[in-house]
Amino acid sequence: MSNLLDLSPIEAAARCSPLGREPLTATQAEQVAPLLKALADPVRLRLMSLIAAHAGGEVCVCHLTPAFELSQPTVSHHLKVLHEAGLVDRERRGTWVYYRARGAALEALSALLSGAGLRT
Repeated sequence: MSNLLDLSPIEAAARCSPLGREPLTATQAEQVAPLLKALADPVRLRLMSLIAAHAGGEVCVCHLTPAFELSQPTVSHHLKVLHEAGLVDRERRGTWVYYRARGAALEALSALLSGAGLRT
């Protein structure tokens, strides 16, 4: 069994109980925070949405850039942050890079956030 400190943010999120069920430990919060930080930027949140909702499950960076009033290097930087957080996978094909949402990451975040705020 791996040490909790050795877990990726996605693995840590997957091991947490939903926020509405029990509080996160300090270690769990520290491990999961990079996922939430990556999505906390409006451009990255929108990129994640565009990628996850794209027909076929993957999208070329060349199709993402026109959706923003940003340069291609800026969009690529935001995609790099999402990739490093473990939220998207990427594959280079010639001169273009294709991105695919990591289902396990989205499921782990969804499970963590499920039930949050249900207590009244």
